[in-house]
Amino acid sequence: MPHESISVFDMFKIGVGPSSSHTLGPWRAALNFVQSVKEKYGLENAAHLQVLLYGSLAKTGHGHGTDVAVKMGLLGENPETTDVNLIDFKMQHIAETSSLLLGGVYAIEFSPLEDIVFLYNEALPFHPNALTFLLTLKNGDNISETWYSIGGGFVIKEGENKAQKKDKVELPFPVNDADDLIFWCIKTGLSINEVVWENESAWRSDDETRAGILKIWETMKACIYRGCHSKGELPGGLKVRRRAYELNKKLIKNEVYSSYDEWIGLIKKTAGNFNAVLDWLSCFALAVNEENASFGRVVTAPTNGAAGVIPAVLQYYIIFCNGDDEDKIIRFLLTASEIGSIFKKGATISAAMGGCQAEIGVSSAMAAAALAESLGGTQKQALMAAEIAMEHHLGLTCDPIGGLVQIPCIERNTMGAIKAITACQLALQSAPDYAKVSLDKVVKTMWETALDMNSKYKETADGGLAIHIPLGLSEC
Repeated sequence: MPHESISVFDMFKIGVGPSSSHTLGPWRAALNFVQSVKEKYGLENAAHLQVLLYGSLAKTGHGHGTDVAVKMGLLGENPETTDVNLIDFKMQHIAETSSLLLGGVYAIEFSPLEDIVFLYNEALPFHPNALTFLLTLKNGDNISETWYSIGGGFVIKEGENKAQKKDKVELPFPVNDADDLIFWCIKTGLSINEVVWENESAWRSDDETRAGILKIWETMKACIYRGCHSKGELPGGLKVRRRAYELNKKLIKNEVYSSYDEWIGLIKKTAGNFNAVLDWLSCFALAVNEENASFGRVVTAPTNGAAGVIPAVLQYYIIFCNGDDEDKIIRFLLTASEIGSIFKKGATISAAMGGCQAEIGVSSAMAAAALAESLGGTQKQALMAAEIAMEHHLGLTCDPIGGLVQIPCIERNTMGAIKAITACQLALQSAPDYAKVSLDKVVKTMWETALDMNSKYKETADGGLAIHIPLGLSEC
């Protein structure tokens, strides 16, 4: 079997909320399309552009900001660096002028209401998240490109066969599944994070990898802090109030501070019992996903909808388990990324394909393994922690109310974080050689469950909670 190469920077991408598959993916697809047009035809030869959204992208596209993401990509904006405070202004300008600056340099006529078409009852067979770009050139030629957003911000162009594409790098320790990973660990004596580090060295220098991972953590950290200090109501019509702000204020006992470091010091001072630690864990997860729901800057971990689990557990490790060290943080994220890549290769990290087990379940497994290894667990105990975490998310549906990444998504991140820590503790107190269920078996089971799951529970907002809570009536 050929080995798919997935980097830590594939699993952790800096972007904009609220959805990796419905926002970041379409955004990146639009960017790729614009680059293709620029190289093949020249942007100045574009006359008219229309975008078709299929399946799950159409059904929950408004709630997830798919149309906004597509327009931002067509403008040539980078989701990692764009000023999120200017998104509304850019959208308003396009609507008022009925024009769009393609690639940020060439103006074409573009009416969002007419030129972004939501095909609610049509789906393409390869993947539920599909979008097609239809471009007419000034010479009358018609260009069509179809892209699929396959989860976690990953995109693939129709006609591309990843299995046939030759990897540009040869990894020293290729891994497709957990058995491969444990083979290399046993053969070399390396920990999981050390195996991943060696593989990352095939792509770039150690200094670049280190700087990139620390940038990922800085983005996560900033998101937690921002979310804990932002109040108000989330956009979208559900009237969901932010809770991280009030919870932080309550837990900190209204003490005054002026920086992140002072805040962390107060957290350590005020979290004197188990309940307080648990409250802080929930607060961190809520903060990230409230930012995500507000079109804030987050890190896919491995997706936007599950972006709060890993930052919350990592913050827990840093504050309450003496993990406040750059090397420890890097090792944590390396191990987490490898577990996520195993799920992506063997199953899916797309809720449109597998329900929420593919998002919260995978993120919980990633965090559990990373924490277990960070706390001194063996490689097998880390894999056992990942297995336990996913085992107790199997069958979890994706049924967002109003197609928004708010209910039940935000609270699910707190539960995923709590389950990750519990799974870690169980694994550290167990002998993994006697485990009845392997990580590979649970990955296989998750995929089979995904295939059996009714499509109305796969991010379509056609079933579950989504059809029982009228839009606008929630007072959470």
